[in-house]
Amino acid sequence: MLFRKLSPITLVVSMLASQVACAAEDYSVQKVTDGVFYHQGVHEDATPENIGAIANVGFIIGEDCVAVVDSGGSFAEGQQLKQALKRQTSKPVCFVINTHVHPDHVLGNAAFTEFNPIYIGHEKLPAAMDSRKDFFDRVFSESLGAAYVGSEFITPTQTVSIGSPITIDLGNRELELTAYTTSHTDHDLTVLDKSSKTLWTGDLLFIDRIPALDGSINGWIENLTQLQNKDVEYAVPGHGPAGKDSYQVGLKEHLNYLVTIREQIRAIINDFGTIEEATSTVGLDQKDKWLLFEHYHRRNVTAAFVELEWE
Repeated sequence: MLFRKLSPITLVVSMLASQVACAAEDYSVQKVTDGVFYHQGVHEDATPENIGAIANVGFIIGEDCVAVVDSGGSFAEGQQLKQALKRQTSKPVCFVINTHVHPDHVLGNAAFTEFNPIYIGHEKLPAAMDSRKDFFDRVFSESLGAAYVGSEFITPTQTVSIGSPITIDLGNRELELTAYTTSHTDHDLTVLDKSSKTLWTGDLLFIDRIPALDGSINGWIENLTQLQNKDVEYAVPGHGPAGKDSYQVGLKEHLNYLVTIREQIRAIINDFGTIEEATSTVGLDQKDKWLLFEHYHRRNVTAAFVELEWE
């Protein structure tokens, strides 16, 4: 038997392709309720091994067509989500809805272009995508390797304005899309499946995995408080388990985290303390309640301090 010596680059590409294939074998979706399916992302940062599949993504099936809600953290995940969708239905994808710009929610968009769907997002999503795509392209092409190849930043062809929810119809299945003021980001969007009362929160809600602040802590607290009063049977958070019973508990824990760090930061500011003091002391009692605490908590405190010191 003859063996061909492979170049280092070829070996790396081969290894990355194998990792993508292995991740694909493990990819599956879970049923939330009739016609509603999601893939639960792993509580990790994006790597070649997990193909960026770290957020909750999925789809809703109507009588005529399907809406994808967030497309995945890489082109490879988008492809796997599409195959999982095709195992559930032969209906076409008519909408791809992005709840916000973060790569774990939008990098799979190009996997669905064969359906020529309408891409929908918050009215501020196009600007957010345009301002970040070069940075995201550079960072995630390196961190995801082969899984990233084929990823595109596809901006929405239809947008939703704050204060003006829209309704789209999948065929006897209406979805209400609502745009929010600055919270997790400045362009968060939720999707409510009216027939099953299933709410896709995007990253307005984190369960188990620590929230990541990229917008306004005050706005996030305000909007989560409003969501507590929403008539919901099932919920799909941006991260963490979906279901019937986790929604209110998850909301309470998420709100408690944000309110706790806001109160402690305000106390430091009122005492003329520094941001260094805040990042080293605030919210440490929350450490055992959240996964990836060490990765994101100090960033959250820093971002919140900068906002709150100008109140």
